[in-house]
This record gives sequence, C-alpha cells and structure tokens, in this order.
Amino acid sequence: MNIGPYVLANNLFAAPMAGVTDRPFRRLCKALGAGYAVSEMVTSRRDLWDTLKTSRRANHDGEVAPIAVQIAGTDAQMMAEAAAYNIDRGAQIIDINMGCPAKKVCNKWAGSALMQDEPLALAIAEAVVAACAPRGVPVTLKMRTGWAESHKNAVTLARAFETAGVQMLAVHGRTRAQGYKGQAEYDTIAAVKAAVRIPVVANGDIHTPEKARDVLAYTGADAVMIGRAAQGRPWIFREIAHFLATGTHLAPPLVAEVRRLLLDHLLDHYELYGAFSGVRSARKHIGWYVRTLPGGEAFRSRMNLLDDCETQWQAVAGFFDGLGAEMDRMPVAAGGDLNEQQQDRQGELA
Repeated sequence: MNIGPYVLANNLFAAPMAGVTDRPFRRLCKALGAGYAVSEMVTSRRDLWDTLKTSRRANHDGEVAPIAVQIAGTDAQMMAEAAAYNIDRGAQIIDINMGCPAKKVCNKWAGSALMQDEPLALAIAEAVVAACAPRGVPVTLKMRTGWAESHKNAVTLARAFETAGVQMLAVHGRTRAQGYKGQAEYDTIAAVKAAVRIPVVANGDIHTPEKARDVLAYTGADAVMIGRAAQGRPWIFREIAHFLATGTHLAPPLVAEVRRLLLDHLLDHYELYGAFSGVRSARKHIGWYVRTLPGGEAFRSRMNLLDDCETQWQAVAGFFDGLGAEMDRMPVAAGGDLNEQQQDRQGELA
C-alpha cells in the first residue's frame, strides 16, 4: 500500500507508543518485518522543542524511510508549525494524534480528547494539511472509536478528515473511556472503512498471526497496527507476514538470535539516551523480553538494581547464554482468537 508517494513494504505497522517507539525500537521493528513505524508523539508547544526529550524524538539518524512523526496538541496553528518543524528535521509523513487516552494528554484536551470537539479536530486537520501539502508531505491521523460508548463519532470524523486531505486513518477499536481495558471492537473500524476511500488501519488487541488475519478480513482494513504485542516481541511482524503469505507459522526465533537482537537494541538505546538515562529507560524493554521466559521475573528484579550500561548489557548476555543452554528456540507465544480479552500492559498507545 501507499501513503502519498511512499510505497510501503507491507501492511503491518508498528503503532506509536509514548516511551516505547523511539528511534532504536522503530529501527528494530522495521528490520523484523514492520512495513511502517510511527514515532512517539512530539509536542506542538514551541517552548518545549529545545528540550532533550523532544530533540531525541526528532532525531531520525539512520532510520529507514519513510520517516513518520506523530504530533500532538490542541491549537491548529501550533500544530501546523509543529508539522513544519518536524519536516525540517526529516519527517516525510506527519501523523496527527487523536488517539492517546493518557490523562496527562487528555486533561489538556489533546489526544483522544479532541474527538469531543469536532470543529476543533477538523480545524487541526485542515491546518496541518495546509502546512504539509506545499512540501509534498502526506498527513495521516490516528484516533479512537470515540470519547465514550455513548459518543462514538469515528465515522463522522473520518469523512471530515478525508475531505480535509488526510491520506490515511488509523483507528484503535476502543473509546477513550476504555483506555486499554476490555476488548477492542472492530465494527466501528469496519464502518470507517466503508465510509471513506482513503486507507484505513485497524488497531487494538492484534497479538497473533491469526488475529491479524481475522481483523483484516472482518474490517476490510488495508493494514493492521500493532502496539503492545510488539513489546519484547518485535519479530511478531515477520511472523504475521509469513502467516498471511503462506498460512503456516514460522518457528519461534532462536534464543541466540534474540540474544543478538536485544544486545544490539541496547547498544542503540544507550547511544541515543546516554549512560545515565539509557540504563534506566532500557529496563522496561529488557523486562518485556524476559517476562515469559524461565527465570525471567527473578532476573528482571535483579536487573532493575543495576545502574550502569556495561553491567546491564553483560547481565542480559549472561541470562540469554544460560537460556540458550536449556533451549534452542524461544517458547511459542500464547495464541488467541478474535474475541480474546488481552492483558493490559505498560506503554501508552498513542
């Protein structure tokens, strides 16, 4: 599929997640089969653009194209300026955040809170498109099914966003009120797909190859977007791609391969964040990798006490060396059908 002039490798997308989908994680997901990955949200507040946090999020050194950056805010002009700011720093696609349910975002009327104010939501989309179109940069948008069960307006907004010039829509199959609880529903996503002509991406509770197949078939969506299921399991993208192409499952990855992937991920992570922040922010990634492995919880508890990169890196290497002595391949991931309720995990899916 295409987004503007960009031809994507496949229709399997890595979802934007605050504190998770930084440049090292996006690079890893793309290397392991994701056809597309969107950055963490970048604020539209100009006074925060020079902060270390924002500068890291706007760093795309060595990232495989297309580079997609998500922006968040509540003022149309500020969002247009944020789009231009990120284009100047390498963004090739701009994504508008109207899906994040986090209280710290919604309390400022950003993220999914914008779905309560349809005129403002549309004004933001129009302003961002106007800023991006002269530079040939496509605009996409991520939203939820609505603010609450009694206020599902994704279809109405989808039509308006298409008219405004948005070129792709991603829909998480929950309301903001749900957060990540309960089950994602796909009827609204199917209705959005039927209402517009631009590509629609289905998101929410897609954690197995079978689930990806079923959601694509049920909704008619052009692609699926995977967030929490890729935490600690970034090879899920190649597993789904193989299953959709062949109807058969790939064998789980070799322990030796996962050891190499994680150690390389950590080095990339340390390089971006530096020693002090890097060793601390890497803990969640390591925890996700080991959470279902034999001895994983005990190792995570010990690892969280380590406060320098070299010691942390060596501890991870040692853990996987020991695991490799017990088994050649990683355990088979747990399966699930279309209606299985998912365990709520860390990470704010934007």
